[in-house]
Amino acid sequence: MMLSKRQKMITALIAGVVAGGGLYFLYLLRAHTYLTDEPSACVNCHIMSPYYATWMHSSHSRNATCNDCHVPHENFLKKWTFKGMDGVKHVAAFLTSSEPQVIQAHPASSQVIMNNCIRCHEQLNTELVKTGRIDYMMSEVGKGKACWDCHRDVPHGGKNSLSSTPAAIVPLPDSPVPEWLRKMKE
Repeated sequence: MMLSKRQKMITALIAGVVAGGGLYFLYLLRAHTYLTDEPSACVNCHIMSPYYATWMHSSHSRNATCNDCHVPHENFLKKWTFKGMDGVKHVAAFLTSSEPQVIQAHPASSQVIMNNCIRCHEQLNTELVKTGRIDYMMSEVGKGKACWDCHRDVPHGGKNSLSSTPAAIVPLPDSPVPEWLRKMKE
């Protein structure tokens, strides 16, 4: 079936509006910030404020970003696949209002976090105390301890939630909505 010139123009216009609207929607969601390793991207969601605040006031904030601990570092593909799948889970939980009051790492995340503890503290774990010879799954079956079994408050200071740190001061990002559009809403 051959489209007329007018139908082609209308199709192109609709496709442009849909693509432009989609890109604007991603901009308003700050999707571009997730392509970086900047910790401030984590507070795009208010539920992460207590975790960001406790990390920001810990010794880890001087040397480690959220991604240094929470995503795999074995290779580029594994890092971005894990980050993408984790992000989709977070968005789904947020959109369905099923996020828990206290966020806890799932087994896959726990494995990544412990691998990263061992990676960053390799000399300590392999030469001095020799705890780096186990992994998270071994700790789950009683063949040793996970890093946080002894270091409970690192770096987030124990259990956190929006209600346990209500006055957490975090540098929330500025609104991406243009000023002229905000004025229209008033």
